[in-house]
Amino acid sequence: MPKAYAKPASPVASKKTPKPAAAGSGFDYDGFFKEQLDKKHKDKSYRYFNNINRLAQLYPMAHTGTGEHVTVWCSNDYLGMSKHPEIVDAMKSTIDKYGAGAGGTRNIAGNAQLHLSLEHELASLHKKDAALVFSSCFVANDATLSTLASKMPGCVLFSDASNHASMIQGIRNSRAPKHVFKHNNLTHLEELLQQYDLTTPKIIAFESVYSMSGYIGHIKEIAALAKKYNAITFLDEVHAVGMYGETGAGVAEYIDAMDDIDIITGTLGKAYGVVGGYIAANASLVDMVRSYAPGFIFTTSLPPTVMAGALTAVRHLKKSPVERAGQQLHTRMLKNTLTDLGIPVVPNPSHIVPVLVGDAETAKSVSDELLNRFKIYVQSINYPTVAVGEERLRITPTPGHGPELMDGLVGALKTIWAERGLKKEADWAREGGKAGVGIEGGEVEQLVKAADLKDMVDRAYPYALNTLAGGINKTV
Repeated sequence: MPKAYAKPASPVASKKTPKPAAAGSGFDYDGFFKEQLDKKHKDKSYRYFNNINRLAQLYPMAHTGTGEHVTVWCSNDYLGMSKHPEIVDAMKSTIDKYGAGAGGTRNIAGNAQLHLSLEHELASLHKKDAALVFSSCFVANDATLSTLASKMPGCVLFSDASNHASMIQGIRNSRAPKHVFKHNNLTHLEELLQQYDLTTPKIIAFESVYSMSGYIGHIKEIAALAKKYNAITFLDEVHAVGMYGETGAGVAEYIDAMDDIDIITGTLGKAYGVVGGYIAANASLVDMVRSYAPGFIFTTSLPPTVMAGALTAVRHLKKSPVERAGQQLHTRMLKNTLTDLGIPVVPNPSHIVPVLVGDAETAKSVSDELLNRFKIYVQSINYPTVAVGEERLRITPTPGHGPELMDGLVGALKTIWAERGLKKEADWAREGGKAGVGIEGGEVEQLVKAADLKDMVDRAYPYALNTLAGGINKTV
């Protein structure tokens, strides 16, 4: 967690008028920048950005900067909705009608019916009074937490240690007192809450799916603590909306806990396949954020074409079980196959498949080898996104990653692990375990129960046939 907000040093060091810097002296800006970058290179946390251009008609394929085709196994386009014909058609027709841009901020010419319709749809999805769309969920989290905590007198924030950087930034920007509770540790959270009177405003911020580990937050239990200590809950469902629950409203919907949560935040840029973020809550809270949050007020709104695509995606996934069923089946298949081979998968109950490597340089080189030798793109994840020694490959199976593609990925990982002598699950166990790998009794049941998955698959098959038949009838 970042350190608390600190005021910048005063520009006036003394009452004496400072002398101008002599030629060739003064602060070495470029040297400072290079020094900071050198630190990143030395600790292996420097970020490399691969040139990956995803091909809509060949999903989940992409081409590199040289035009070479590769299979993408790490996209957050979890359900492949970015290329769904309904969404693409909606966006094409909207751009023909309304043009490319929004034309202004929400209160100056940038507030269209599509924005209002999408917010109404999102509020309905989460069974809340209202919703508010932002340019991204990073902005939504930052703006909402910083606005609420700075406006409520004496507000105290409680943040899970594994929270996303957007929430951390919002907490920092609020300048409000904060406590960081150990990841998913209810006892620690309660110990911190007990320090404050019921009259003290409190916000508990946490996630449903933690994207680098795949762990699931204790939603019902945290909601119960919030009720006991008179706090409000802020639940980030970014890596869950579209993928869990009867209508894709997230983990809270799947476990029947949406009514227990005060603020739900989500993204339109992952499972929904477009871009943008949002909050859903009661009407007065949403209106307060709308009225006070600079991150909402002072930025150009998202274009109508984006709103149309997002609205179509939300409505589609409210009804269709096809994409969720495909993702869940392929996730289970990959986790089981890798586990049988002893390749170290960080055990978790969600759709994320983290493969433990345990060293930053090695993780990067494995990612490079997958791309260059096997034409498979899987991004390595290093510090500070994960702890030092827990570096990993983050794999995200989608409905498009069928058996043939899966055989290619598994074969490549099997070859690399054998040729490099990388640690398997048994090796980690002999060392006492790491990141949940190789720990006795560390097996984890999947969040989506087998009976629910069977029901999803049973409903998905006729739905897919009906959708196909509808498409055929339209073309006849």
